[in-house]
Amino acid sequence: MLYYIFPKKIRWFWLLITSYYFYMSWNPTYALLILTSTLITYLSGILIEKAKTDHKKIYVGLSIILNLGILIWFKYANFLAENVEVLSEAIGWKWENPAMNILLPVGISFYTFQALSYTMDVYRGVIPATRNFGKYALFVSFFPQLVAGPIEKAANLLPQFDIAKKFDYNRIKDGLILMALGFFKKMVIADRLAILVNTVYNNPTEHEGVEIIIATVFFAFQILCDFSGYTDIAIGAAKVLGFDLMKNFDSPYFSKSIPEFWRRWHISLGAWFRDYVYFPLGGNRVVPWKRHRNILIVFITSGLWHGASWNFLIWGFLHGLYYVLDMLLTPLIQINFKVAPFWKKAFKLLSTFTLVCFAWVFFRANTLQDAWYFIEHTFVFNPEVIIGNGIYDMGLDRREFKVAMLSISALLLFDLLEGRFNFFDLLRKQHFTLRWGFYIILVLSILVFGVYGSSEKAPFIYFQF
Repeated sequence: MLYYIFPKKIRWFWLLITSYYFYMSWNPTYALLILTSTLITYLSGILIEKAKTDHKKIYVGLSIILNLGILIWFKYANFLAENVEVLSEAIGWKWENPAMNILLPVGISFYTFQALSYTMDVYRGVIPATRNFGKYALFVSFFPQLVAGPIEKAANLLPQFDIAKKFDYNRIKDGLILMALGFFKKMVIADRLAILVNTVYNNPTEHEGVEIIIATVFFAFQILCDFSGYTDIAIGAAKVLGFDLMKNFDSPYFSKSIPEFWRRWHISLGAWFRDYVYFPLGGNRVVPWKRHRNILIVFITSGLWHGASWNFLIWGFLHGLYYVLDMLLTPLIQINFKVAPFWKKAFKLLSTFTLVCFAWVFFRANTLQDAWYFIEHTFVFNPEVIIGNGIYDMGLDRREFKVAMLSISALLLFDLLEGRFNFFDLLRKQHFTLRWGFYIILVLSILVFGVYGSSEKAPFIYFQF
């Protein structure tokens, strides 16, 4: 309300104050990190624009080194130290791990990548360097997408701060509906599934076979609803204020191949790696083996971006391997025998989802040893878990398990319909009673079926990245 009450010329300043307040509510001291990253990339943009051709690369390099240096220190210092210790022991050296107690700043990977994209876009001449430090600081710290994306580009978000936003009832309503859908995904689906997933993945030796399969499939939907739920809330909150953020998810589990999955999953991160890693490495303009190498580099780097552990590196490598194999095998495999298009599509959907779930094991497992245990014990034949009541001893009782299954079904149905219709346009065309009936049911579903006060309730998964 204050945003729309304030004069249009100072609204951006109000958003800047609230964005920094939002982040400082977690840890005031770490707001200095955002400010440091902002200063480095802001100054680098101006210096790059003023510099002669020979000096531009120096300023780009300094900006990248300084920003990644901060990221590496806070996110990867302990991981590197642990591996140096293991390596030194293997070759007979004695090196003691200092075991630094470093608190990982929330969202550091997101705002670091967003700030770096500005530096590189100025260097490429995609955008001019901005001279308004305050508006640039708002671009880096804009609160809806600050801690978990989507990772915006300056060319999209910065110009929007110069446009006067009018109070638009329909836009605000659409934003609030999108936020409500995000809360439904997070509180009703993701947090409920987390109870079963945590029960299995935090106690690996007590589960096998069907239990591991159910927990892994549930985690696939947990992380989708957790992350896309946050994205819906972020995009909806920005929409209420008059800003358009990029779409970050597009029904990824309806993908028929791994390349398609990555065009639908975490779209903003995929675009970042494509533009600032894959293309500089040569992209598609190189010989096939180098293109495959570039893809593997991108996915391994993406895995490392997600977390400082071998689990994430393997997860990224697996997706890179999937991607390369898809490129190599698809032209060779031609199914010529007569199969109904529906079954062809179903096979592709199921096989892609299976590959994704296999990789999720490494993403979710607490340790690499746990991940190997899950893989080794997945194929144990124990149908009694489903036939009997063992399925209800995994954290969710009969009622909660049914709610989980129904909510997943509702999500898939919604994604299927959204792929064919524009949801908000379709909703606007409905009669008043149908529209408000939907609003009331959505809110009541969150209130009645949302997970509250559970010890298993977790913050958004991607906050840790």
